[in-house]
Amino acid sequence: MFTVGRRLEGAAGRTGVLSTPHGDIRTPAFIPVGTKATVKAVLPETMSELGAQALLANAYHLYLQPGADIVEAAGGLGRFMNWPAPTFTDSGGFQVLSLGAGFKKTLAMDAKGVTADDVIAPGKDRMAVVDDDGVTFRSHIDGSTHRFTPELSMQIQHQLGADVIFAFDELTTLMNTRDYQERSVARTHAWAERCVAEHRRLGSTQQLFGVVQGAQHEDLRRRSARDLVALDLAGYGIGGAIEKENLDEIIGWVVEELPDDRPRHLLGIGEPDDLFMAVEQGCDTFDCVQPSRVARSSRVYTARGRHNLGVAASRRSFEPIENGCDCYTCKHYTVAYLHHLFKANEYLAATLTTIHNERFIVRLVDDMRGAIDTGDFAAMKAEFLGGYSAGAVSTQ
Repeated sequence: MFTVGRRLEGAAGRTGVLSTPHGDIRTPAFIPVGTKATVKAVLPETMSELGAQALLANAYHLYLQPGADIVEAAGGLGRFMNWPAPTFTDSGGFQVLSLGAGFKKTLAMDAKGVTADDVIAPGKDRMAVVDDDGVTFRSHIDGSTHRFTPELSMQIQHQLGADVIFAFDELTTLMNTRDYQERSVARTHAWAERCVAEHRRLGSTQQLFGVVQGAQHEDLRRRSARDLVALDLAGYGIGGAIEKENLDEIIGWVVEELPDDRPRHLLGIGEPDDLFMAVEQGCDTFDCVQPSRVARSSRVYTARGRHNLGVAASRRSFEPIENGCDCYTCKHYTVAYLHHLFKANEYLAATLTTIHNERFIVRLVDDMRGAIDTGDFAAMKAEFLGGYSAGAVSTQ
């Protein structure tokens, strides 16, 4: 199912091929997120044209709407959304955090000096309650109550029919106490064991990935990884809240414990500098909503940093977002036009900026893969980050 190719000299990074019934994924690869069986504002055919090799959808959201049974009756996730290539589904574990503590980002949480197990984001209500058996959710759609267990997560993902699925896990915050993190890691492993048992009972041929947790604690990260390796899973996800400045170190701890012949997926990471670190440390695939999310608020990626198309200077800029970019948007439209679309609240604004951002990140990781193959990764990284950092601060 996974074949290792060229290795990065002096580091754990590598190229590879992850094989699925719906095609091969050449790694490293960025997997765009289509939470509700769609990448917001963009056609599936367009995602294929811009180079996406696979898409990831959210099991919790599809369970609520339209229902996993509807997706199954349609022939599975790929056929339901008219996407013939490989698909991933996450387990609902992210919603343990986003609906429980109310946080939307797992990377670079401001946790300095804060330790509290009942922490909740300002202005949010707790809509997920965890116990050792599972999680009780309150729907963000209609307030109805739903009970998720490892077994139900496997059943839902089995019905959705994605090629790669993830074990149900608890995503904590960086603000949780050490004692809670220990109990959470033990709980996540117990859930993984139950996921494996249910996966086998269902007779599923989907590739089941476990999820390594442990927050910022080295011993917990290593323990979580080792315990999952003992379950002999098809692959491994690296999840949880991670301080940005410690991203490479934490990934390094985990990768040292994982088997070399299995794919490693980094959950929820998609900023360019983070992707370089993750590839170098040995991650193979990545997913993140960030490229499409920031696009919808008029922010676009370029080699000089991230730019806001809503600023006044964009009004008379009759150039593409980035000269030389091969995306559909840059070939056909100017910054001035995109600025106009955002000011006029036109839907097309989100479509065109999302196309650019997704292409930018997909192409960037593809270029990293090519640079590993040619032995030029270090030079590519230095050149890109040198230019990207120079513009990132002033163009937010």
